[in-house]
Amino acid sequence: MNNFFSENINHIKNLTKDEFESLYEFTEILNSATRQDSLIEDAIDIVIKVINAERGLFVKYDEAYDTFSIISARKISNESITDLHEFSSGILQKVIKERKPLLYHDVMSDPHLSQFESVQIQRIKSVIGVPIVREGKVWGVIIADSQLDRREFTEENLLFLSFFSNLVSLALDRILKLEELEKENQILINRLQLTEEIPEMVGDSAAMRTLAHIIHKVALTDATVLITGESGTGKELAAKAIHTLSKRKEKPFLAQFCGSIPDTLLESELFGYKKGAFTGANNDKQGLLEAADTGTFMLDEIADISIALQAKLLRVLENREIIRLGDVKVKKIDVRIITATNKDLLSLVKEGTFREDLYYRLNIFPIRIPPLRERRTDISLLASHFIKKIGKPEMVIESEAIKKMENYYWPGNVRQLLNVIQRALILCDGNKLLAEHIILEDAADLENFQGTLREFEKLLLKKRLEELHGNRTLTAKSLDVSVRWIQLKLKEMGEQ
Repeated sequence: MNNFFSENINHIKNLTKDEFESLYEFTEILNSATRQDSLIEDAIDIVIKVINAERGLFVKYDEAYDTFSIISARKISNESITDLHEFSSGILQKVIKERKPLLYHDVMSDPHLSQFESVQIQRIKSVIGVPIVREGKVWGVIIADSQLDRREFTEENLLFLSFFSNLVSLALDRILKLEELEKENQILINRLQLTEEIPEMVGDSAAMRTLAHIIHKVALTDATVLITGESGTGKELAAKAIHTLSKRKEKPFLAQFCGSIPDTLLESELFGYKKGAFTGANNDKQGLLEAADTGTFMLDEIADISIALQAKLLRVLENREIIRLGDVKVKKIDVRIITATNKDLLSLVKEGTFREDLYYRLNIFPIRIPPLRERRTDISLLASHFIKKIGKPEMVIESEAIKKMENYYWPGNVRQLLNVIQRALILCDGNKLLAEHIILEDAADLENFQGTLREFEKLLLKKRLEELHGNRTLTAKSLDVSVRWIQLKLKEMGEQ
């Protein structure tokens, strides 16, 4: 910086009051500018004002291809120009060749310049141009021109523009380095999102890597998330991971299970109540939504809440405000909402049991947690993780035991796998889990089945429907058949 001033001290001494004021204005812009496009637009406006030009141009020069591209081009009216052909490429080339500021008072009379087509078309008389040098090379060019013989196109202003262009070069160098660092940082973040594990969730299958990438992405935002998946897949763990990876991680994370809870009780838990709101309300009570203010709140099994409560939840999502039971005072809250369900909400909307407007408010960013049967390569990792967590790190799982688990369809998903491992550890007397220690609930019934194929289908379908709580859509997915097939089979069995 000292070299910069020593090299330009003579320029500084010859600056006018107006030029000093313009430079001061520009130094303030330099301190606040973070993007090259905004910096350059401001620079062009200052040049037009000081030189009293009619047009200003800032182009980037590509030395490899000897071409120019507009970064900013403005008229004195602040109107933008997008066509580079409106300016003389010949004059730009002269600035590049000379590598120094150039001034032309009467372009039309100069035989070396008047030949340029754009000079003739635009009837340019006065031109002033300065190169922007970065790392010893011409990075770009500033051109200001006029159709009149402007008095302000002077040697003094050429000195001003020379000093000005050096300031622009310094600012561009800082901004471009910042932009490069930001780009590198974003690349590193994306790589981490593809490889970094989700907190508390185990697995390196393709399905889990995709899930990890999605969770890392949405965690950086405040978007409302709807997590879908079968029971036992880890929907609450995914919600906690979104919170842990977000800017709200230091704030509360609260969750409420909505299934099989009376409507009034659930409402009082969510919104709180005023003293005297109902019998037994002896004191004011803060609701969970209010307690989660500035943090994250999860509603598990959202499909089970009543239509009346759905309307109140919609108000929370739309206005970020709540009213305690028995109160009239509105309380503003800042809380991120995450919901989860193992049901098909869109089907419930069509049936009229779930509000369509609420569905679209919740479904801003849907995440599906894959069932365990779609990530079978994770089963051995999960089993080893559970064994260590239970406190038996020395335990080894026999390959046949792993194979037995990988061949099972896991209707209860990860939660069921944990139960199976806990049971196996109780049955195992040594340090090696064998296939015989892995007890799978209905595996024996199916493996030892001696009936017909039709009877086998009936047994399997009934068991799967029971395990998935009668949900035909999930049953169809688990059996890799259509819902129509399920309906036809139930009709054959006389159970539709």
